[in-house]
Amino acid sequence: MKSVRVAMIQMKVDEDKKRNLETAGEYIRKVADEGAHMAVLPEMFNCPYKTDNFPVYAEEEDGETVIFLSKMAMENGIYLVAGSIPEREGDKVYNTSFVFDRNGKRIGKHRKMHLFDIDVEGGQYFKESDTLSPGNSLNVFDTEFGKFGLCICYDFRFPEVGRILVEKGAMAIIVPAAFNMTTGPAHWEIMFRSRALDNQVYTIGVAPARDLNAPYISYGNSIAVSPWGNVIERMDEKEGYRIVTLDFDYVNKVRNELPLLKHRRRDIYSLVFTKDSCENK
Repeated sequence: MKSVRVAMIQMKVDEDKKRNLETAGEYIRKVADEGAHMAVLPEMFNCPYKTDNFPVYAEEEDGETVIFLSKMAMENGIYLVAGSIPEREGDKVYNTSFVFDRNGKRIGKHRKMHLFDIDVEGGQYFKESDTLSPGNSLNVFDTEFGKFGLCICYDFRFPEVGRILVEKGAMAIIVPAAFNMTTGPAHWEIMFRSRALDNQVYTIGVAPARDLNAPYISYGNSIAVSPWGNVIERMDEKEGYRIVTLDFDYVNKVRNELPLLKHRRRDIYSLVFTKDSCENK
């Protein structure tokens, strides 16, 4: 099995959508030139993370952002996990991540299932459900390197999500996310290490760069964790990128040496999900 080089792009998000697309395009070209096989953008990379913004910036599935992303993947011969954008369908708006192969063909799509509605005393208040609707499927996409699971930010807090993605064959789980300055310092690294250990899988979280003048301040700290639970890369709050190498043979090695997934007592407990709840694209 081949190793795959994945670029985590931690870009600053501007109020100008066109400028955000230009920034994303510049990073995609750069990491492709440096030998990345896949590039990952942050959650809501084309608009500031604010509930009022989502309906304003929202596009149809075949809108300018998706067309641009498909073109970038094709021109650079790179897999592209396009963070997420506000997607409009009828009278609903979703927080949606699109995935493109090296030819620019869309091979995956995930709509954030769990909406981020929190009110932490003395900390962060946010209510995505004011303007967003939840998705209803779990998503795995296939490449010549192996299968990848995909979810968005708050989805990853629910352990069932990671386990189902792994049961569907995921060797790595990619999470465009935007933790804030309350939840980030407390939970970001713990969560990615825990999910990696629980599921013996690589976990990758990609966030926007921190902007202290933004209405919602991202924690940044994009991260990659091995199936043994080691942090193999962690950025700071600044704009930039890192390219990490994922060795899926190592996933199999860990699972064989410590057969956690095989040792589950399915005679006592099981994880039940509906047949149409997981899309394998």
